[in-house]
Amino acid sequence: MDTINKVKSISIWIFIVPFVAINTCLILITTFHDLFPNKEHIIHFTIPYIDGGASISRTARVFPTYLIFKPAMFLTAYLLIRYWLFIKVIILNTYGDHKNIRKILFFGISSAICLVVHSIFLGIKFDYDLYKLFRRVIMLLFIIFEVVAQAYLVITFYSIKNKLLSFINIKFLKLKAILVSLLVITMIVSIPIVSMPGNKHIKHALEWDFFLGVILFYVLTFFMWKKQK
Repeated sequence: MDTINKVKSISIWIFIVPFVAINTCLILITTFHDLFPNKEHIIHFTIPYIDGGASISRTARVFPTYLIFKPAMFLTAYLLIRYWLFIKVIILNTYGDHKNIRKILFFGISSAICLVVHSIFLGIKFDYDLYKLFRRVIMLLFIIFEVVAQAYLVITFYSIKNKLLSFINIKFLKLKAILVSLLVITMIVSIPIVSMPGNKHIKHALEWDFFLGVILFYVLTFFMWKKQK
């Protein structure tokens, strides 16, 4: 199936593009200080995956890092939409009109739209509490929609795995199920932490690590599908 080869190709780029973008922003803002005209934007050495020294938005919302981050997120959102549409085609071709197709499409494409909206407004400053709440809600919806779409996809593939055995490596489907379970558990456990004031460094570390977990799903997708001749 040519669609499977397209999904394999798209899925690895869904990992590479945002991973390279956010880490390039991190390296620039912590190392190449001369690139930043406003010295208040500079961040000194940190490994935020461990110490939570900065949030993703803190590294990406200023000039010149937003010139990397925003186009990368727009491209990622485009790839996500194509990915979920191809997934629909694969399910239809192997099983038929599964009851979860519409849910997968809704949450998957909605997550991509939220990523676009978040990227558009990133770095735009308005001193209004409602605007700040809007940005946080959009980012939260991106995370929730993406994880829910991934969960529905794993559940759906398990329900039709007998029809997919010639197309997928079942071990990687199991790894995807474990990863999504860990993401869901982390979301639930993190609710008290992120909803309370303080714990800034813990929140930042959770943000970096959780984002990494979300895009690792697509690395497993790449290895799960067998290349089709």
